Amino acid sequence: MLQVGILAGSLTYGYISDRYGRKIGTLIAVFSNALFIAISALLAKFWIFMIFRFLIGTAVGGTMLCGYILIIELSGKSFRPYLIGLYEISFIIGYTILPVIAYFIRDWRKLQLITSVPWLLVIIYYWLIPESPRWLITVGKKKEAVDILSHIAKKNNRSTENIEIIVDEIEKETMREKQKHGTYFDLFKTPKIRIYTIITALVWMFCSHTFYGINQYIGRLQGNIYLNVLLSAACLAPGLFIVVITTLFLKRKVGVLCTFSVAGIALLIFIFIPTSMEWLTLVFAIIGQIGAYTSFVQVYLFTSEVFPTVVRNSAMGFSSMFGRFGGFIAPFVVNIGVEWGSILVFSTVAFSAAILCYFLPETKDTILLNSIEQTETSNVRRPSQEITV
Repeated sequence: MLQVGILAGSLTYGYISDRYGRKIGTLIAVFSNALFIAISALLAKFWIFMIFRFLIGTAVGGTMLCGYILIIELSGKSFRPYLIGLYEISFIIGYTILPVIAYFIRDWRKLQLITSVPWLLVIIYYWLIPESPRWLITVGKKKEAVDILSHIAKKNNRSTENIEIIVDEIEKETMREKQKHGTYFDLFKTPKIRIYTIITALVWMFCSHTFYGINQYIGRLQGNIYLNVLLSAACLAPGLFIVVITTLFLKRKVGVLCTFSVAGIALLIFIFIPTSMEWLTLVFAIIGQIGAYTSFVQVYLFTSEVFPTVVRNSAMGFSSMFGRFGGFIAPFVVNIGVEWGSILVFSTVAFSAAILCYFLPETKDTILLNSIEQTETSNVRRPSQEITV
């Protein structure tokens, strides 16, 4: 139900973010996430609890999607490799702390409350985070965009003289298209966007299936479940450094191909390890998990760079929907009854995702495009002018 909720949330919040703003989408998602988890701890009926697991999933999907797009659009191209690492630190910290808290608090209701109620304070984000200037420009709110960019520039001791001129130029390019708000239908109207949409959706599905499948499998390995989860979480930390290094020094497609291949190869080796060597099976399962995790983080960045601002969140939401479908079916693959069979499936889809990424355009060191027309007419993506504040 959680995965189904994330699937629905990816679509719902993708539309909300493109239609009403990145900030609004992010705020609703993060607050709803904490609120629904807290309420679920107080429920007495199982069927109501299942409904709230679905609602929690919608908020989780919105949080991951809207928050990521907001920070990407607030940054220049030179900061993206560092931002994806910084963004994932919170995930790894939470993932690492959770089994520790769960070890000492065995009652699930108390665990839900302790891990949710403090985060209701995220409501103060309304006064702390700005709207995406890119989104404001695409919907014709030029003055608000200029005000935000000028504020950021002043905070960074940068000049504000040329901001309005550059925003005018970007607005003219963007406003060549009459449509200001992108929809899911726009992902299939034009040939390039349509191809990119299909490829990224499949890549997300394969990537999510592998990552969550390995996570499920690690939880079933013999030994202490708290220790296994803690180790699998802590071992993702090196993945952050791998992600930053690959995005800094490798082309996007090369980086994703390498990490997907690491996951696929590690899982193939896993199949041939004797069951008596428990520690070695855990080692290669974690290596496969790191490969899938680093691929997932890079795919987030890659997808956000492929699509223009007007449909970026819709594209991310659509791809995330397929990703949740991959995560949803992962437990069933783990339970097929043949250990090597499930691992072989995860390895195969990892290699398939690597192959599909080859057909996407290279986006390293390029400026994010704003309109569908720009994406359809650009044969080669080149660095262009951007606002540096």
